[in-house]
Amino acid sequence: MAKSFQGPRGTRDLYPEDVLRRRYITRAWRDASVRFGFEEIEGPTFEPLELYTVKSGEGIVSELFSFRREGGDDDYALRPEFTPTLARMYAARARQLPKPTKWFTAGAYFRAEKPQRGRLREFLQWNVDYIGLVDEGDDNRFPSAVAHADWEIAHCCIHLLQSLGLSQGDVVVRAGSRPIVSSVLRAIGVRSHEMEPALQLLDARPKMTTLQFEERANALSFSTTDLDPLLNAATTFALESDKWDTPGYQVFLKRLGGKFDIDQYLGLVAAAFSSPDYQWLGIDLTIARGLSYYTGTVFEVIAEGERAVAGGGRYDGLIELCGGPSTPAVGFAMGDVVLGLLLDDKGLMPEGAALREAVARAGASVRPEAFVVPTGDVGDDDVRRVVARLRRGAALDETLGDGSVPGERKAWQRPAGLHARHSYKSTRNPKKLIGDASNQFARFAVILESPDEATIRDLDARDQDDTRYAVAGGVAEKGSLLGALYRRLGRGAEVGLSG
Repeated sequence: MAKSFQGPRGTRDLYPEDVLRRRYITRAWRDASVRFGFEEIEGPTFEPLELYTVKSGEGIVSELFSFRREGGDDDYALRPEFTPTLARMYAARARQLPKPTKWFTAGAYFRAEKPQRGRLREFLQWNVDYIGLVDEGDDNRFPSAVAHADWEIAHCCIHLLQSLGLSQGDVVVRAGSRPIVSSVLRAIGVRSHEMEPALQLLDARPKMTTLQFEERANALSFSTTDLDPLLNAATTFALESDKWDTPGYQVFLKRLGGKFDIDQYLGLVAAAFSSPDYQWLGIDLTIARGLSYYTGTVFEVIAEGERAVAGGGRYDGLIELCGGPSTPAVGFAMGDVVLGLLLDDKGLMPEGAALREAVARAGASVRPEAFVVPTGDVGDDDVRRVVARLRRGAALDETLGDGSVPGERKAWQRPAGLHARHSYKSTRNPKKLIGDASNQFARFAVILESPDEATIRDLDARDQDDTRYAVAGGVAEKGSLLGALYRRLGRGAEVGLSG
């Protein structure tokens, strides 16, 4: 009798329906990335083993599928993540790349771990990264540039979840700060050589009993009695910046020893994770993230009963470690396994004909559809607000042109948002900014005449429409900027608009 074979443990055999389900997820990943102005890259599925050990130490080897070809001298490993590859690629062309550089990729990754629910040895992962900043030499803009980069990363992640039908209650999104947590640990007695193990312990805390955590914390010179009040205080001050001038805040700073400008770090986290558009973003400074290369804001997306759906943060020293210049960077990753389980559990994965229709929908336009240009006294916050509105498209609760409401439809039936961008140049000269839009091949320039009104310039026809459109108007409202753009792009039918 012929021997029967099974696939390797921790891998999947994907039949046609399974491939379509996975394609539904990867298409959503790509669409979210493109709408936020991230450009797609790819790298090899294996790298020199040293690329991983230089970042994480020799201990990581046991977690990798590593190999040496017969007769060869070089050690390689199947990639367990993309960040080291990204750092290597950026370092190789750092001088030629724009600032900032915004990249995304999705592909197969491999980890030599025990397979369990939500974690396989071979899986797909989506990676989104924002590398470099603008106006780095201007001390007044540097913190705001960091906050804006963190904001774009966080909102791209949330946009993806919302586009799949997930909402507040389905997942918990929490952000912390490595510098703040490290300062708290130092203040309660954790020594330098114990810092990384202590941060890794904090990262693992949700998976441990109180007794297990306390025992391991005591071995690292701290206890929850000292730790939790300081972390809770830091969270409170991050959420309520108006308390920074109170006596309680001064006591808090004195307890930390004033080792760094905590106002700046609290402000960065609050700016990136406070938004009227996505109110399910929250601040929780107990979040630490276990990887040693994180240097600033960190965040996780957690679904009840599952592992983290996504996670990421700021890693400002990794590109330098890979031979490149000192470069600020922030990013996140999301795997398809946990996300697929979550969509199944919530009844959000389409099936049958609906699945095929969802996969067959036109994807996001690689060419930017709208490029927002400020004029006069229009501020950066106004630009960010309008860009976010265009990327989101028709709001979930607004009335469309046919009288329907997007929220009444399944996620894959809702109108798609626009690929919207803005300039990262410091100039406020509209002519130069429109030139930047043309250089990025944008279809239309949205010129903000005021925080509330905009005109549209067709960059192909070089035609200026002097009609002032309401930037906050619902897609079906007369004089709506969003409705006008849908019509001009030939996408009016998506939102029930004629013409």
